[in-house]
Amino acid sequence: MATRSKARLRALEILFEAEQREQTPHEVLSTRVDKANMVVNDYVRTIITGVAEHREEIDELLATYARGWTLDRMPRVDLMALRIGTWELLHNAEIPDAVAVSEAVGLSRQLSTEESPRFVNGVLGRIQKLKPTLVEE
Repeated sequence: MATRSKARLRALEILFEAEQREQTPHEVLSTRVDKANMVVNDYVRTIITGVAEHREEIDELLATYARGWTLDRMPRVDLMALRIGTWELLHNAEIPDAVAVSEAVGLSRQLSTEESPRFVNGVLGRIQKLKPTLVEE
């Protein structure tokens, strides 16, 4: 597995745990680093910070474009993959759009339900098509 793919997986785990424990992702990350001596790739920190800084905007977009689904109804793993994918699509110019979508779909394929990859792909596909109207140049 590529370094950034591993970083996305680790970031998803941390985002998921933070929501479950009702902590900030940075608190969970600090705990893992301090207590488990976990080595963290810089891209994990970048993702966590990016998702946290843009979470309100990201969640609003996901609520709008996840047809028939509220954020509360979504499987949590899917929601975390969607948050990472949306952040990469809209706020990380280093990552090609197709890679952002593909990686988020891969996370849902690896960690969630059989239907999840299609769902994640559909939501991110809609956001990707609208990207020019969503991103300030």
